[in-house]
Amino acid sequence: MKDNSRQLEFMEIDLSEEPETAAVPVPDRSTIVQSAHDTMQHRGGILSSEKRFVEEAKRWAEMEGDVSPWVPFMSYWPTYGVMNDAQRKWYMFWRREVRQGRYPDTDLSYLFVHIYELINGIGWQNPQDGYDQLKQLWVNYRERLPQVNIYMQEWIVDYVLVHQMEMSLSEVMVLSGGYLPAEMLDRELQRILQDKVSDISLNMLQRYYDYDITLSKFYRDGGKEVMEQYIPRVMALVDSYLERTRQVGLLLECDPNDERTMERILFRKAVYDDSIYGRSVSFRYMPIGEQAEFVQIVTRIYRCTENKLRELRGFRGRLRGQTLEPELANLIERYLDKTYATEQAESVEQPVIRIDTEKLASLQQESEYVRMALTIEVDHASEVKDEEVNSANVTSNPFDVLEAREEITPTEDSTVPDPSAEEIVTGASAKSIELQWDESVEADLDEEWLLFAKELSPQQVQTIHVLLGANPDTELMRLAEQYGTMPALLLDEINDVAMETIGDLLIDGDRIVPDYIDVFEHVKR
Repeated sequence: MKDNSRQLEFMEIDLSEEPETAAVPVPDRSTIVQSAHDTMQHRGGILSSEKRFVEEAKRWAEMEGDVSPWVPFMSYWPTYGVMNDAQRKWYMFWRREVRQGRYPDTDLSYLFVHIYELINGIGWQNPQDGYDQLKQLWVNYRERLPQVNIYMQEWIVDYVLVHQMEMSLSEVMVLSGGYLPAEMLDRELQRILQDKVSDISLNMLQRYYDYDITLSKFYRDGGKEVMEQYIPRVMALVDSYLERTRQVGLLLECDPNDERTMERILFRKAVYDDSIYGRSVSFRYMPIGEQAEFVQIVTRIYRCTENKLRELRGFRGRLRGQTLEPELANLIERYLDKTYATEQAESVEQPVIRIDTEKLASLQQESEYVRMALTIEVDHASEVKDEEVNSANVTSNPFDVLEAREEITPTEDSTVPDPSAEEIVTGASAKSIELQWDESVEADLDEEWLLFAKELSPQQVQTIHVLLGANPDTELMRLAEQYGTMPALLLDEINDVAMETIGDLLIDGDRIVPDYIDVFEHVKR
């Protein structure tokens, strides 16, 4: 025992007195991780599974599986390598169904494997095709497998950026329930404001208001739907008006120095081989959300629009706070007064016409009896007349007999006037009617006015001619009757064209707005 004790004691003394042991530092964790990463990649371990996945996906890209039974598949890192034979057979069959536009129930892990194929460039011939496939997967499985939303709303944005697709991200925003990364939202809003303002949406602008619009009772009690309908149109109206009157729209002149560069890591948490498209992608954007003047004007436009719609819908109470300048407020209110009333009248449900088939059959039978009776009476009258003619004095004028017969039966070359003939001719000639200005004036007109004239229908051109005439009220009523409509509808249709082209209402009441009357002084008649 003593020897053993001394041996243990000797060993303890020996270890403690080893000078090199105290000099060895504790390795840094990052060094261990990097060393393990290099070793794993060299040996083809888990960190290189992305490359192995892509290689396998290329080999199996065109494979179509036979009908197979569904087999559960749950994996945190789903790839072909973690599937068993039965799971792989189901996956190939399920993928074939998906590619043919059928989307049977499946597990989330199967769905991810197919998504990984698409984001790595496998299974499509061009980027648009790949985008469409990703979108259809998302649309068809988002309700059954809601977890996919968290990933797809980021991955599909990455896909668009990587392939530099010239497309709107508004669709992605709708699919993701209103979400876009802040920088991407600024970028998308800038594109819309510079291209087509009417493509803007209430959901997109929600981030830029200086208060939470969803807290409004009007918004919660049906106002959301009506605001979604009118806000894009009101924003386009104001933008066009500002462009025309102040040479700058809702978005102020952008200084290129204010733009920022954003680097975005691609396809986070996906099985993605970054040697294909790179580890990240860079893009430039304008931080619109930080422009106080923009936030202020869109908030006031929203508040003005909501207050007017509250009034039109009979909703008690108005929003308070900073108001829009009177010039713009009057523009919005005048527009909403016109369009809301018209659209509400058009949306009134028409009465349902129901036909009693038994009664209809009875009426048809009665009509047949009447027709037959009238035919018999006419034939009898004709016979009597013929007898009277035949018994006439032979010395009488022979032309009297012809006149007598003409009273009963029209001659073969006689024609019955077509009451619609005049209308058809009028309609044919109306097709050639266009709104034209004198040559001396037309060259000086803005492009928006030329576009306005091009978009007008013949009856709208005739309506403008009537408004420029000496007796517009009577002539407008006559024109409306000719086309089977109402004067108010003729005028509203012209205003619709004006809103889409010149960006303002052309007619107020039943007259051309005084601000634009000088444009029509030289219209050709």
